Amino acid sequence: MSSQNAPTALRVASVPCDQVYIRNLEPWGERNPRLVRLPDPTPASGSRSKQSPWWPPLMLTPSWVRENHEKFDLMHIHFGFDAVDPQALRQTIAELRHFGKPLVYTVHDLINPHQPDDTAHRRMLDILIASADELITLTDGAAAEIAAQWHRAAHVLPHPHVVDFATMDRLRLHRERLNDSAQKRTRRIGVHLKGLRANISPAILEPLARTVAEVPDTELQVNIHRQILEPASHEYRPDLAEQLLKGQEHGKWRLVAHEYFTEQQLFAYLGSLDVNVLPYRFGTHSGWLEAALDTGAAVIVPDCGQYMGQHPSVAPYKWDGDHVNENSLKKAVKHQLALSTVPGMGSEERKRQRTALAEAHQRIYSNLLSR
Repeated sequence: MSSQNAPTALRVASVPCDQVYIRNLEPWGERNPRLVRLPDPTPASGSRSKQSPWWPPLMLTPSWVRENHEKFDLMHIHFGFDAVDPQALRQTIAELRHFGKPLVYTVHDLINPHQPDDTAHRRMLDILIASADELITLTDGAAAEIAAQWHRAAHVLPHPHVVDFATMDRLRLHRERLNDSAQKRTRRIGVHLKGLRANISPAILEPLARTVAEVPDTELQVNIHRQILEPASHEYRPDLAEQLLKGQEHGKWRLVAHEYFTEQQLFAYLGSLDVNVLPYRFGTHSGWLEAALDTGAAVIVPDCGQYMGQHPSVAPYKWDGDHVNENSLKKAVKHQLALSTVPGMGSEERKRQRTALAEAHQRIYSNLLSR
């Protein structure tokens, strides 16, 4: 085929572009000649995030759309709209309409895990879900919620892999060898409190410690970001710091405080666990869950949100937002420790999934532009 007859690549203003979920929507092993995602513009103002250098997203400003409308065919919003106010978001959408640019929105979070009061996030959802020409979400349960609350249909496309395939193969192979070995070992149950964002609760610690204490040859490891335990930090939590240090002193758990993980440190940590327990009080979907499964760790999730819909291997515990149902937690821990196979998908299945996701997004974009 001559270059004159080659199809023109579809140009997507992706908000953001450089984020693991979005990066892994591309076909594995090749560049998609039919699709180009615009690189993230450097934020014009605000405190640029070290973990997310695209934040705050300049693409969501009306002026960026006006100045760059000839460079893209449609906009696809994933994250970052919490950095703008509702009126500015409406103005951005109005500019998209003015220039005939369709809008796709992937509904990752029906509840914002970073905000204790969900009023602001709900206001933005009302705008985005009503305005988007096409909606995508990650689970059937989330799609049902969207249909019930906003009377909109959403395409259901699962979360892609998070761990790179070389690391995934190495960690899963190591886990398979451990499982096949007759050598007795101590199995590790892990819970990570991170930086105590709004939906993370330490209330799970004591019931989980009692549960692990009843299971032979297991240990509980509690991880947390270092600043939560440091008196000089503005994020210091004295009551929690005392609980964590005393718990370690009394042998309830092994406490590991550290700086924010790099990507490879995170994967190594997840790969070191036999079971990963998510301490979430609320939320919708979890990339952490996907990363843990990529390493072959079994995952235990709360029964809130749509975590249970992400993969059939996860086991739930009951959680009312303030208290953990200890019996359900014990059942989940024992179930996951008894698994005979490595949970999650291996690299070959993840590669096929990634190709299917790339094709599905291409179809949604192309069908939308052809209308």
